Amino acid sequence: MVAAKVTPADLRAMKSRGELIPSLTAYDYPLAKLLDEAGIPLILVGDSLGMVVLGYPDTTHVTMAEMEHHVRAVARARPRALLAADLPYHSYENPRSALENSQRLVAAGAEAVKAEGGRSILEQVRAIVGAGIPFLGHLGMLPQSVLEEGGYHIKGRQDAERAALLADAKALEEAGAFGIVLELVTPPVAREISQSISIPTIGIGSGPDCDGQILVTPDLVGGFPWFTPKFVKPRIHTGDDIRAAVAEWSQTLLKPKSSP
Repeated sequence: MVAAKVTPADLRAMKSRGELIPSLTAYDYPLAKLLDEAGIPLILVGDSLGMVVLGYPDTTHVTMAEMEHHVRAVARARPRALLAADLPYHSYENPRSALENSQRLVAAGAEAVKAEGGRSILEQVRAIVGAGIPFLGHLGMLPQSVLEEGGYHIKGRQDAERAALLADAKALEEAGAFGIVLELVTPPVAREISQSISIPTIGIGSGPDCDGQILVTPDLVGGFPWFTPKFVKPRIHTGDDIRAAVAEWSQTLLKPKSSP
C-alpha cells in the first residue's frame, strides 16, 4: 500500500530505484477508491472514458465539461495516488487554451494533466509547467489523432519514427514533463526511450521494458467485454459476471409465488 500522498517526485524516484510504476484509469468515485485501496500510485482520468463510459466511437468526441465531471467524481475519493487527467481533443491548440483548460481540470480536482504530442506542443507544455501544474506526456500512438491517421498504428517501426520518438521524448523531458506515456511503441524503441531519459516512461502495449505500465481498467477486469485490446489479458470477467448475476436474479422474479 502507498503510505503517503504520491507526487511526481515520488514517481521519478521509483524509476531511479528501479521500481515499476503500476498505473490505471478511473472514471468515478468507487473505481478510484478501489484502485487506491489496492495501492496504485498513479490514477489517470483518461479520455478513454469516451468509449468505455460514454459510448463514443473514439476519444475525439470527449468534451472539457465531460472531463471535468469525471475528474470531480474521481477526486471525491481523495486518493493517495497522484491523480492525473487528460486534456481532451482540441483543448490545447495553443499555450493559452492549454493553460486555461489545465487550470479547469486542476480546479475539478486533478493534480496533473496529460496531453498528446511531443515537439509540436512544447509551448503548451512550457505554459502548463510554468504555471506550476505537473505535466505527463503521451507519445507513440495518439488516440486523439485517430481520424487524421486513419486508425490506430504501432509506432517506431521505421527509422524516421524511431528518431522522432526519441527527439520528442527528450524535448518533453527538457520542457519539464515528469513522465511520458508510450502507447503502441515497438518494444525495442520503448526500451531505448526509457533508457535515454531520466523521467519515467509508462507503457501501454509497448512491451515490458518501460518504467511502468498503464491499462484502461475496464480492459483489465473485463468490464467492457465487447472489445479488448490484443495486448491485454483480462484478469477477471466482470461483464460476464454481471450478465450472469442479473439473469439469475431476474429468473427468481419469474418463479410463480406459492399459494398461501
